[in-house]
Amino acid sequence: MIKKIISVVGARPNFMKVAPLDRAFKLHNGFFEHQIVHTGQHYDVNMSDAFFHDLEMPQPTYFLGVGSGSHAEQTAKIMLEFEKVCIQAKPDLVIVVGDVNSTIACALTAIKLGIKVAHVEAGLRSGDRSMPEEINRIATDSICDYCFVTEQSGYDNLIKEGKNPDSIFLVGNTMIDSQYFAIEKAKKSEILSKLNLIAKEFILVTLHRPSNVDAQEQLRSILEIFSEFSSQRKIVFPVHPRTRKNISQFGLDDLVGNNQNIKLTEPLGYIDFLCLMMNSDFVLTDSGGIQEETTALSVPCITARTTTERPVTLIMGTNKLIKPSPDEIRKTIQEFIRGERPTAKEQVPLWDGHASDRIVKKLREII
Repeated sequence: MIKKIISVVGARPNFMKVAPLDRAFKLHNGFFEHQIVHTGQHYDVNMSDAFFHDLEMPQPTYFLGVGSGSHAEQTAKIMLEFEKVCIQAKPDLVIVVGDVNSTIACALTAIKLGIKVAHVEAGLRSGDRSMPEEINRIATDSICDYCFVTEQSGYDNLIKEGKNPDSIFLVGNTMIDSQYFAIEKAKKSEILSKLNLIAKEFILVTLHRPSNVDAQEQLRSILEIFSEFSSQRKIVFPVHPRTRKNISQFGLDDLVGNNQNIKLTEPLGYIDFLCLMMNSDFVLTDSGGIQEETTALSVPCITARTTTERPVTLIMGTNKLIKPSPDEIRKTIQEFIRGERPTAKEQVPLWDGHASDRIVKKLREII
């Protein structure tokens, strides 16, 4: 009997984690029927369409359209709508990925309906419970049936928390599967010429965390730092909608608007962004996944955060974690420009483009 699996996507990083799973399920077509639910937690028609196209994903079977709202409001809306999907579709298993509100909302809904849940990217911990993502990770792992882990620290964290070792599987990173899949396409992207960039002569920036972009003085200081360094390296900054709104509201447009060497763009599709990452001199970010992606590409990365839930990127990869103060950001950019930057020690175990295959084979064994 064919087993029905539903995978949930809610925000941009989820697409990269689910797309390779969908391809892996197709290789077991007579055994699994795989459907995708898009909660619409983060939704922009152009960006969603771009991601489905770039990653060659099928359109979602269900689109919940929950939109934005407070954490409680968004989580509640997702649960209400996802419950209807589960009752109608009767899946044998629900897969949730990452650490967004859709992750915990759909895991909780499915478990309460007696449906098995697998968490892909389980066990990651920053130790900072002020981050909503940390709460989502801990809560999801505590209730899910199967934990698929990207790095050894994830396995160790789950064991410490008392998870049954028989339910934990170290399989690698499905986001890196997407990178392997898309890298040839990224080499053909025209984004460098479109933005008038030369490989290795620009810094790629992504910032979206409230601690960096919601405080006026912090955001002002960061933009001033970009102006300082723009004569040495062009700055390419695909701007998160909230960051864009804050730049305008705080009256900071003039700090960057007239500088030809600072390129603020709309959020980019996966292929164009991957091309920029591959060709950047280094990356400055406060994201989670970009720490992993740069490590897999051997591109140096500055992470402006107090903690990271991805320690393998510091131990084996190209990531440097710094306090997100203007002085520390300025000092570290100077160091990286001088060539004082981390280099990859060796490939992270199992980050080989086949994590999704391992997950689907394990699910076939289990189910």
